[in-house]
Amino acid sequence: MDRTKQIILHFSLFVCLIIFGASGYMMIEKWSFMDALYMTVITFATVGYGEVHEISPEGRLFTVILIFLGVGFFLYVVGIVIQFLVEGRIRHVLGRRILDKQISKLKNHFIICGYGRMGRALCRYLIQKHLDFIVIEQNPKRVPVINEDGVLYIVGAATDEANLIKAGIEGAKGIISVLGADADNVFLVLIAKGLNPDIFVVARANQDETEKTLYAAGTDKVVSPFALGARRVAHAILRPTVIHFLELAFSDENTDIHVEEIPVSVSSRLVNVSLEESKLRHDFNLIVISIGKGDGTMCFNPKASHRFEAGDTLIAVGNNKGLMQAAKILNPTP
Repeated sequence: MDRTKQIILHFSLFVCLIIFGASGYMMIEKWSFMDALYMTVITFATVGYGEVHEISPEGRLFTVILIFLGVGFFLYVVGIVIQFLVEGRIRHVLGRRILDKQISKLKNHFIICGYGRMGRALCRYLIQKHLDFIVIEQNPKRVPVINEDGVLYIVGAATDEANLIKAGIEGAKGIISVLGADADNVFLVLIAKGLNPDIFVVARANQDETEKTLYAAGTDKVVSPFALGARRVAHAILRPTVIHFLELAFSDENTDIHVEEIPVSVSSRLVNVSLEESKLRHDFNLIVISIGKGDGTMCFNPKASHRFEAGDTLIAVGNNKGLMQAAKILNPTP
């Protein structure tokens, strides 16, 4: 039962007791309604005032019953309040311990710093992709929303080393900083790279001038929401069909067309195998758009004779099933 229903129930019960007491005095002692109501209230309150009128033995017995009912009702309400406080505290402690236990098990996960509009949208996408991540959010008012979304979280400043260590930054795959202030994003990148120099860092830049500073601090990828939004609007006007295709490719709900990148590991049996010999298109119905090399160069529209090398990253278009099957071959799990 929720809190509102409990309050209504207790208030209704109290009103019923008052009506019961006043009606009893009116029937037994033949008092007026005001005298009966007054006697009932001072009896429940146990304030020790004198009786309104001379009271009969039957009335005294009825008063004793009212005293027991009033005291019992008071103890019941106090018990409910104590139970609510204790259970709420226990639920909070146990819930926090469960969260901490789940956080301690995270490996090769992502750390999302900030749970504003951008951070929440990002987390929804990661949930769709079934990726492990944890959120660090400083504003406690956002905790109910985070709990509602079922996300692992730490309440505190993302720029605090203790919170980053608690979030498992040493074993994390990447960290994404979407804090509101550019200065906080820069400071966070410096701390993150200091704790884990190999971690992949993506940071948000609200001002164009901040982009160079973020790269200088060690950010691997800087994202400017305003610049991206402006390009998106421009492309929607200039290349509507292309944008429609990309929306289909990056949508996880309405279509089974996806664009994915798949790394080629050393243990893959396709290392030193040509694109034609791999039969990726024939077996998995994939279209290979590009192959990213280890030195950062891109080989667009690779030829059929192009051979895979360890460290390459395949960029392909296909359905989810075909992409997953190809990933098992290109990047097999030990």
